[in-house]
Amino acid sequence: MANSAAFFDLDRTLVGVASPKIYQRHLAAAGLAASGGNAISDAFFKIFEIAGETALVGQSAKLAPKASKGWNVDRTIQAAQAAAEEIETHVSEFAHAELQRHRDAGRPIVLATTTPEHLVRPLAALLNFDDVVATRWVQADGKFTGELDGEVVWGPAKRDAVRRWCDENEVSIGSSWAYSDSYYDSALLDVVGNPVAVNPDPRLAATAALNNWPIRFLDKPEGIVKLGGVEVQEILRPFVRPELIPNAKVELSGLEHIPDDGPAIVVGNHRSYFDPTIMMTVLARAGRNARYLGKKEVFDVPVIGAMLQAGGGIRVDRGTGSDEPLAAAIKAVNGGDIVVMMPQGTIPRGPAFFDPVLKGRWGAARLAEATRAPVIPVGLWGTEKVWPRSARLPNLNFIDPPTVTGVVGTQVELGYDDLDADTEAIMTAIAALLPPEARQPHTPTPEELAATYPPGWEGDPELEHDRRPGTDGPTKGSDA
Repeated sequence: MANSAAFFDLDRTLVGVASPKIYQRHLAAAGLAASGGNAISDAFFKIFEIAGETALVGQSAKLAPKASKGWNVDRTIQAAQAAAEEIETHVSEFAHAELQRHRDAGRPIVLATTTPEHLVRPLAALLNFDDVVATRWVQADGKFTGELDGEVVWGPAKRDAVRRWCDENEVSIGSSWAYSDSYYDSALLDVVGNPVAVNPDPRLAATAALNNWPIRFLDKPEGIVKLGGVEVQEILRPFVRPELIPNAKVELSGLEHIPDDGPAIVVGNHRSYFDPTIMMTVLARAGRNARYLGKKEVFDVPVIGAMLQAGGGIRVDRGTGSDEPLAAAIKAVNGGDIVVMMPQGTIPRGPAFFDPVLKGRWGAARLAEATRAPVIPVGLWGTEKVWPRSARLPNLNFIDPPTVTGVVGTQVELGYDDLDADTEAIMTAIAALLPPEARQPHTPTPEELAATYPPGWEGDPELEHDRRPGTDGPTKGSDA
């Protein structure tokens, strides 16, 4: 017998939509409930989706059985099955992953919701839940009688119902998990050992902060920060504009090639510490949030690292050879996000910086092969004039700033059966977006070579090509 279980609320926790609206529509189609869809009810459901529950939810749940008096139980369950198939499409990849995490740990997963049991059981079965804790209606002779069987599973009553389930199934509630968006589930979150506030309403967010409960958003990768249900990236987007970058004349083009929605892998060449600024500007001007892969050293930088983490950044430690960054990127893409990466892995040093043939690592090709998401190339040029690798801080030339370009190209055609070939196709597509001078051989001056090395570099410039002993060189390994 499992020592712990995981209890999940439904609305605004597993799904971001108001499931009662979906259930109402399917019940009406079955000739059971009155057809909904007036302006008042639509406004109520919209407010619920944005702001969360009010005390009206508990009151309406108490009155709902009377409205169902005389409904045929079998027809109701058939309507619930149709509704479940629609609701299931609103369960994100990240929510599925969280459910699977508990399955893999051997914990029963239980749907704990105010919604009537006969309505949610088909959904629970579709999502492979082990059981349901929900409000029950009395039925007799194949019809609902209009009476409640026990209490409405809401507020403290949900806590009590979960306690009874744990006692009956020999599960420790103090070792269990509970996930909810609602302040009215605080009583339940308070008694489990592992409370998780998911997409919390304002009062639950405050309660979670006071109690040091983790806050999650199951429609986004772990670590994403939202304010009022909106990602920080989206809030800051109006301020991420080329004209607001004072130390560079930023020229962007081809933004229409970034998909308006859905997953994508955006790849760019790496020339400077200033590259992330331009890539973030490209995505912001295209109207998309994105997840950025970055070396662990970047995440360790105060303030900047925290901002990357809050935006769903994916930390890469190339020294470990771990596939965790790739797995996180796959989850993000499968969840409908854009992932941004630099396939070169690091800024080329020495003569390699001036090589007209761009060489990349396998990461982008592996991610594309795993997800089949479109790969969108971006050619960056001039960023090294703003912040060369040899400088600890960017140049602050506000009087005559250098010109920096970011050109977005069309989707790269890949074969998905040869990582080397696909990587070459990706790097060729990026190179094609660079100005003609980038594709011409260039003999760098000693000053130009020096600018490609980190501050205090004492190695031999002629021998350094960013290879490390024991690695396969620049075409293999993890990306950063």
